[in-house]
Amino acid sequence: MFIPRKIVEEQLARFLKDDIGQGDSTATAIIPANLSVTAKIIAKETGIAAGIEEATILAQYMDLKVKNNITDGDQIKNKQILMQITGDARTILTIERTLLNLLSRMCGIATITHKLVEKLKSEKSQAKIAATRKTASGLSYFDKKAVTIGGGDPHRLHLDDMILIKDNHIAIIGDPAEAVKIAKNNASFSKKVEVEITNAKDILRVAEAGADVIMLDNFAPDEVNNTAEILKNAKLPHRVLLEVSGGINDTTLADYAQAKVDIISIGALTHSVKSLDISLEIIKK
Repeated sequence: MFIPRKIVEEQLARFLKDDIGQGDSTATAIIPANLSVTAKIIAKETGIAAGIEEATILAQYMDLKVKNNITDGDQIKNKQILMQITGDARTILTIERTLLNLLSRMCGIATITHKLVEKLKSEKSQAKIAATRKTASGLSYFDKKAVTIGGGDPHRLHLDDMILIKDNHIAIIGDPAEAVKIAKNNASFSKKVEVEITNAKDILRVAEAGADVIMLDNFAPDEVNNTAEILKNAKLPHRVLLEVSGGINDTTLADYAQAKVDIISIGALTHSVKSLDISLEIIKK
């Protein structure tokens, strides 16, 4: 994933301004002006690095010098120094929490994603681990980027990425297959159409209506297997991807890995983030 540095800077600046308010009262009150120091960013547990680029951009945006010891995607060791920042002491202390919050969150997302991706590989599954749109406002790009760094798929970034027909759409239209037909008639050829179903009996109907992706929502592993077989044995004129979602975690992943699905989407990657424990320490004046 890539967006121009200036746009990343602007978003990071908004995060920082929200935290600073009218200024860092503590740093202003007790830290001398124009004092130069060096700080180290230290990991306190193992994981996967993500957000190193964003932390660097934020520090450099604030006219601080950065020395990185690791890059995004690398394995992090406990007590490893990830980066060093040198410059104005007040500035370093003022940006500390904003920088650590984003870095810790992105590392946490990349770490759990990587763990689940590796577990799928160990189960000989070809399925992709994917995120969902269950992210915090303003953090979507950073959360989804962390997922990709961890080896997962970002799924939709925005509502305009693809057509995803969910339960509330179907509640209005009345039938999932009819909803797919309407979408195929009204949408550009460039948009894939995905539909969520909660009943196995609908799978062939939505597939025949032209769905590109079918999401099995809250299906038990054995139900997924049975439904996947129905789709596999159907003689369809086009390839249909099968996605499974709903309550899947580290404990249940192996059961779903045995099913012949293409995508396993897990909202907990971003909505229940366990941030990696990372700290900033001043090491010299």
